[in-house]
Amino acid sequence: QIAMLNAVKQAINIVWFKRDLRLSDHQPLAEAAASSNPCLLLFNFEPLLLNDPHYSHRHWRFVYQSLCDLNAQLKKQDAEIAIYNQDMLSVFESLEKEFDIRAVFSHQEIGLKNTFERDKAIKNWLFTKSIPWHETPLGAVIRARPKQFDWQAHWHSVMNQPLVTPDWHNFKAVLPENYQVAKYTECLSEQDEQFQYGGPHAARACLQSFIEQRAKGYQSGISSPSKSRETCSRLSPYLAWGNLSLRQVYQTLKYYFTRQPLSWRRSLHAFESRLHWHCHFMQKFESQCSMEFLPQNPAYLHYPYRDDELVTEHLKRFEQGQTGIPIIDACMRCLAATGYINFRMRAMLVSFMTHHMNIHWHPVSLILSRYFLDFEPGIHYPQIQMQASVTGTNTIRLYNPIKQSEDKDAEGMFIKTWCPELKDLPIEDLHQPWLQPPMEALFNDFKLGEDYPEPMVDLEQAAKQARDRLWSFRERDDVKQGTKVVLQKHVKSLKRQRHGS
Repeated sequence: QIAMLNAVKQAINIVWFKRDLRLSDHQPLAEAAASSNPCLLLFNFEPLLLNDPHYSHRHWRFVYQSLCDLNAQLKKQDAEIAIYNQDMLSVFESLEKEFDIRAVFSHQEIGLKNTFERDKAIKNWLFTKSIPWHETPLGAVIRARPKQFDWQAHWHSVMNQPLVTPDWHNFKAVLPENYQVAKYTECLSEQDEQFQYGGPHAARACLQSFIEQRAKGYQSGISSPSKSRETCSRLSPYLAWGNLSLRQVYQTLKYYFTRQPLSWRRSLHAFESRLHWHCHFMQKFESQCSMEFLPQNPAYLHYPYRDDELVTEHLKRFEQGQTGIPIIDACMRCLAATGYINFRMRAMLVSFMTHHMNIHWHPVSLILSRYFLDFEPGIHYPQIQMQASVTGTNTIRLYNPIKQSEDKDAEGMFIKTWCPELKDLPIEDLHQPWLQPPMEALFNDFKLGEDYPEPMVDLEQAAKQARDRLWSFRERDDVKQGTKVVLQKHVKSLKRQRHGS
């Protein structure tokens, strides 16, 4: 009877898009298209992700913009990506009633615990239906990586492979009967000029403008919160959501490297090194995904973070950019308005909240993930833990916000842009407005606590306490033992293989 039912159903392959929103260098799409079966392309705005505290509206708007771009391209093939807004298992169950699903194709997802649990449930369901699921590794990340492994050789091998192009001449598409785009997308159609626009077209334009023009100032502007908005590549959201593959970026960089002036080489080399780090951090997360919840070094489960009643208020002030520390507030307001801040300032924000304020890294990570347009779990959590100094392996990075402010925003342009209530202060008072003598504050027509919040911490005193707390804890025997385990898991096995020892 099952065979008879399947005989009247149309045989199809399903391509499940997740964080790979592109049509080029897309192996799952190419493999599905190579089959004689027509393809059903789908993306699902899953409730479990829409309700996840890591995400916010900005992420799903970027995704929807990307899907619109893809569907505009697919019109040439008389095709489109079907957009759902349901539990993923419900989507597959409804499609299985209408179609004879021969195979499912997708990239592996280096995701959160909830997507991992979802994938296990989907895999079990597909197994009961005898439907194979072909998952392609994401970039150079290897699931269940061997203990002895030459990471650099593997990375270069993956990045230098030819781009995978679907055969569009033989591509056949299908949509479910009575298909309609999920109504959820109606709330995603607005635009905001402050945010980068999603989609492969915008991604390629961003890559070209960087390689051909903006990369010249990469090295000199990378640490400045103002200059970095132009001189950094700004490719991170396009990589995070898969509008470009890392291989596409790497091979474009290689093509242009010898064609650009010699004076650019240093900047292009520095950019290439960050492409390596991209997969390196994602591999660490894939190998120890528990770091979404737990410190890499288990001894830091006992770190003496605050648990007083002011923690919630301080987290709220941080999220709203009302800490009373101008450079911190400017960064947070910039993030809220644009979804972007450069790496140096991100590290400083984590250091300020976890070191100076002594607040646990996890609620801090959720605030930042909701703001980062380029939120990528596999990069986010290893970075958060490194900057929060809970690995035991990395140098303790206790950033001085005032020094960063004076060094990286010396003329105060960034602070004045995002904290306009401070724009009339003279530069000598801008970075630390609480140090103004009363007469000078009167002359500046400035009232601390009314025009701008009082700082929620004494930075100098908090830094001293943090330094003592961090270094004394690091001397504990359980921390040292945990450090050995972290090194063994993420570093030493790779080095032994690389050096042949």
